[in-house]
Amino acid sequence: MYLHDILTAIPWGLLLAFSIGPGFFVLLETSITKGFRAAFVFDLGIVFGDIIFILIAYLSTNQLLEQLKDNPTLFIIGGIIMLIYGLTSFIMLKRNLKRQQEEEQDDDNIPKKNYFALFFKGFLLNFINIGVLGFWMMIIITYGPQMEMNTSRISIFFAAILAFYLAFDIAKILLAKQLKHKLIPANIYKIKRVISLVISIFGLFFILQGFFPKEKEMITNKLLPDTTVTE
Repeated sequence: MYLHDILTAIPWGLLLAFSIGPGFFVLLETSITKGFRAAFVFDLGIVFGDIIFILIAYLSTNQLLEQLKDNPTLFIIGGIIMLIYGLTSFIMLKRNLKRQQEEEQDDDNIPKKNYFALFFKGFLLNFINIGVLGFWMMIIITYGPQMEMNTSRISIFFAAILAFYLAFDIAKILLAKQLKHKLIPANIYKIKRVISLVISIFGLFFILQGFFPKEKEMITNKLLPDTTVTE
């Protein structure tokens, strides 16, 4: 069961790593101008911000989701939120792309060995983006009930997302110079379109699960027959 949760986390870690937002360009720029260690510490600050948001999302929804965890309607609600999130991101792409690139240049004067300042910069850059909290709320509302609001499973799931996210980010740091040259506006637009569509497809999938809970259970039992075994 835990293995299934970890495998489920992989695509979300990948989506996070290639969600081209405020931290994406600054991470690449930090790697190019200040080196691997500085970029890695900056990235740890971003991840710490994610951890804070995950805790807020979990604590603010835990009681409600615990009461509704066996209600298939929650799949529909979570799916609708995810679908709207994906479609809204898709629609807003062109409007935000140029402005985002102009705002996301790394023009700070932080020395490359001032790790505390780099960590705090990464944390602050992530924490002031309220959309990140919305993203984690969407994930917890969608996946929490599937995991029966089991704290251990949810903790492993989110830890796995962040671990895969960090692993993919390390690859980005190592390949920063090559990626920087590839990230022309047209390519950025294509990547963000794909990510938005994938999130929308996930949302549609969860909506269907809510409308057809019995069929979902039958498919799950065929694919994962061992999940019914007591841990």
